[in-house]
Amino acid sequence: MAYKYRIEVTDVTLRDGMHAVRHQFSVEDARAIASALDSTGVALIEAAHGDGLGGSSVQYGFSKETEADYLQAVCGAVQNAKVVALLLPGIGTVEDLKRAVEYGIRGVRVATHSTEADISAQHIEEGRKLGLDVVGFLMMSHMTDVERLVEEAKKMASYGAHAVYIVDSAGAMLMDEVRRKVSALRNALPDDVQVGFHAHNNLGVSVANSIAAVEEGAYRIDASLGGLGAGAGNTPLEVFVAASEKYGIDTGVSLYPAMDAAEDVVRPRMHRPIITDRTALTLGYAGVYSSFLLHAQRAAEQFSVDVRDVLVELGNRRVVGGQEDMIVDVAYEIAHRQE
Repeated sequence: MAYKYRIEVTDVTLRDGMHAVRHQFSVEDARAIASALDSTGVALIEAAHGDGLGGSSVQYGFSKETEADYLQAVCGAVQNAKVVALLLPGIGTVEDLKRAVEYGIRGVRVATHSTEADISAQHIEEGRKLGLDVVGFLMMSHMTDVERLVEEAKKMASYGAHAVYIVDSAGAMLMDEVRRKVSALRNALPDDVQVGFHAHNNLGVSVANSIAAVEEGAYRIDASLGGLGAGAGNTPLEVFVAASEKYGIDTGVSLYPAMDAAEDVVRPRMHRPIITDRTALTLGYAGVYSSFLLHAQRAAEQFSVDVRDVLVELGNRRVVGGQEDMIVDVAYEIAHRQE
């Protein structure tokens, strides 16, 4: 088959997928999933707590395993793909990154809110010094206009990022917006800085959005087995690969092994079905950070309010990652308004 596009896939089952299992994958789970992923041909496998290096905490939820045991298990199970980790400045530190390199990671994705790229400089520069594949990750990109996104992406490139991602953390984008923003970054960044796209499926369009991103010049696309991830999950790897084959996109991923890994390895380990239910759909509709889902459900239950009302109000307030404490406040306020 003559392909129109060639891309690299980063699988996020072992990082974003951790949100959907409350960060409770065991070392055995990590090894099994990493080995299955490696057999598919994905270029990169992201592994960490759902909120990145150093994320295991009271605020973000404690992991079942230590960071050292988890990363060493993943790195030890992989022979072909690169293992990378997410780092959010303010949660993860340079020392966390150095330790992760000792555990075997070969890349880091430094994530900030889409208007705060300046706080990534130290970590991107340190990643380059450590010889890592370094990515800048602009989260909640739906909240930021094209011109500002370009400005922030240029900052990350100037710090040394090999690639800069548009990250639809809320699963709130539609194809036209994806096209505008990806093409703007591709036109503005140097040729040697790749553009990436990370989607959530809260509006049910993550595969379509990812294909649109490829058409506009994105070279790196994120996906996960069975779509495992926050909210309604990420772009399902096996679905994206199948659609890409039909569309003329060479992902480097073998379809049948990806199907088998999703069906036989990941789905039995899911704590809940990854579907676009009414709560996950509200995340995309309201433009709320996908990892807020479980926090919002707990707060809504605590105060006997509709979780959809909580999410819509969070969206109205433009709450972003790192402001999880506001979820309880909003649920409390809604409950008292209803008395």
